[in-house]
Amino acid sequence: MLFKQKVCKFVAQWKRDSALAPQFMNKAIDNFLSYIRLELNQSRHTALAYRNDLELWSRHLEDHGIDDSAHATLATVRAWLVDRKNAGDSARTLRRRVQALRAFFKWLIASGQATDNPAAYVELARLPKRLPTVVRESNLDTLLDSDIDTADTTAVRNRLIVMMLYETGMRRAELIGLLDNNVDTAKRQLKVRGKRDKERIIPFGDELANWISAYRRLRDSDDGTRGTFFARRDGQPLYPSLVYNAVHQALAAAGAHGKLSPHVLRHSFATAMLNGGANLGSVKDLLGHESLATTQIYTHITLSELKTNYKLAHPRAQKN
Repeated sequence: MLFKQKVCKFVAQWKRDSALAPQFMNKAIDNFLSYIRLELNQSRHTALAYRNDLELWSRHLEDHGIDDSAHATLATVRAWLVDRKNAGDSARTLRRRVQALRAFFKWLIASGQATDNPAAYVELARLPKRLPTVVRESNLDTLLDSDIDTADTTAVRNRLIVMMLYETGMRRAELIGLLDNNVDTAKRQLKVRGKRDKERIIPFGDELANWISAYRRLRDSDDGTRGTFFARRDGQPLYPSLVYNAVHQALAAAGAHGKLSPHVLRHSFATAMLNGGANLGSVKDLLGHESLATTQIYTHITLSELKTNYKLAHPRAQKN
């Protein structure tokens, strides 16, 4: 009932604003995407992915002479998914397309534009289980204990980017959006805004606190910005590819191999916490996961690591 009330409220608002944007009111997909962004606080990336999914769906309907999603059936949905699979879509992509369609139909029903959700009857494609990639602690120790020019603002900033991602487990987007006044070195904690605008507190240690203070001194001598914690030379916030390049180059220089991205440091943080004895619930809260099931994947990494170490270390492990 609450969901339906939100949708009705949103549609009513768009009707009041129709004089400003009449062409927008005629586009159900645009209205739906605006709804999930403005009312449900879904991320921009989710909205962009759903837009692509729903535009492909719309073209499929047009190609088959169906003028409205309300006239689609389960057979229509299945035919679309077969077409997308033949076009090369992976199981993960097909799964997201079904989820987008389910959410769209749910919105159509709540706003009185449809009476059934045919996508709800489609079984989601099963995904192969893949363990997250992590960076070995030896590589990270090599990197974080190496010397850099502590008078170089960019060098200190890039080192701190790696340290903060690894020692707090935050996401790249959370790091970019981290506000300066939400980083408290006295209390040894910071506050991040995660998915769906949910905030959480993450503690950190003395070493990271010292690097934060050192970076602030250098940063404040370069510019006077008081917005985001991390900044470029001109005071503007960081952007995703800058963070990715800083992490990738630093990890490669330390001898790490494989996927070397900011998210790998998040995986490495979770694995290190569990290996160090942290309980699963604490790691879940630190990562900002909604479900414990999402965090449990890291227990498989630690078990895999134990098996590898056993085979390498025990004298009889390799015997047939």
